[in-house]
Amino acid sequence: MRKSLIFVLSSVAMAAAASTAVAGEKVLEFKLVTKPIDVKVMEVANVEGQTIASGKLFGVAVFNDGRIGVKEFVNTADLLKGSGPFFGYSTYTFEEGSITARYTGMAKDGKSTGEYTILSGTGAYANATGTGTIESAPNPFKGVSLLNIKLVIKTPGS
Repeated sequence: MRKSLIFVLSSVAMAAAASTAVAGEKVLEFKLVTKPIDVKVMEVANVEGQTIASGKLFGVAVFNDGRIGVKEFVNTADLLKGSGPFFGYSTYTFEEGSITARYTGMAKDGKSTGEYTILSGTGAYANATGTGTIESAPNPFKGVSLLNIKLVIKTPGS
């Protein structure tokens, strides 16, 4: 009986330690290449250069150590001659779990910057919250975007 009690208590202690190890703050930094999949661009009547664009996009996240992740997202932009606000919702899927976030930003002179608010997560990122940043990077290719992404992910217990 005593050995069983010790085993149960040590198992509970190990489980608590394991859950504590997952809790905390994690910073993910990576390059993101995105491509429009199904985007509709509409010109605004009687306002030269004003467009509204909305649709689905897809991206691949590449870390410096070679790990990758994918991003599926919807985006809406209100642009005057290529500059203006945008927002959307992203789901990043990584090997250890996924993160869903809302983002807002501004495009100006061919460059984009923005911020993420992390809404939820799965796997190692279950019940995640946090923030992040978006910054466009120089890109020689047409039809795709290259971005620098930083996510600061907080999981329960942090």
